[in-house]
Amino acid sequence: MKIFGPTHLALLSVIVALCVMLPVLLRHGRVASRPVRLAVGWAIVVNELIWWGYRYSHEGVHLWNLPFQLCDVTLWASAIACLTLATPLVELAYFGGLAGAGMALLTPDLWSPWPTYPAIYFFVAHGAIVLAVSILVFGRICPLRAGALWRAFGMLLLFAAAIGIVNALSGSNFMYLCRKPKGASLLDSLGPWPNYLVGGAVVALALFWLLWLPVRPAKRKA
Repeated sequence: MKIFGPTHLALLSVIVALCVMLPVLLRHGRVASRPVRLAVGWAIVVNELIWWGYRYSHEGVHLWNLPFQLCDVTLWASAIACLTLATPLVELAYFGGLAGAGMALLTPDLWSPWPTYPAIYFFVAHGAIVLAVSILVFGRICPLRAGALWRAFGMLLLFAAAIGIVNALSGSNFMYLCRKPKGASLLDSLGPWPNYLVGGAVVALALFWLLWLPVRPAKRKA
């Protein structure tokens, strides 16, 4: 699939349309919030279990294909956030999900050609993360609290540190902490390893801050 080619742009358009339409309907009370969030949450869970069954039946279970990538974590965080409205998971899913899954959708690192099932799964899973946090936050089901940006960024750094240890012990490359993805990505402009790790953290914080601006709680007037 060509990045920003007709197929890619069509898929992005569908995802954006859903992520705009549902929050608008929720904010205007046109649809009930509980059935929507539960439907999205369970759809993510079922889709992920089907994917795991497919992948492990074809590849077997190995360290390198365990769900330790950032998008794996934000996917489950977004699903459980929809099902439980747990505030820390909503915060992590919003910042980590929109920044990580959003970037993945813009620069997809597909290891299987379109329209094979793995490629379809890639867009469904990452699109579902963005959709989940859109209905929760922009749909005002679970607005973010003050300080959410720093709590989410702290959780991201802790997770990256833990995954860094896993990579060092096993030789894996979860979260691309050891080397860049083969396909084009933002990391290509951040220099060689390990410089791009620092640059990536700065970019992540900048993205988190930009994502914080439209949803931060308004300061009450004295």
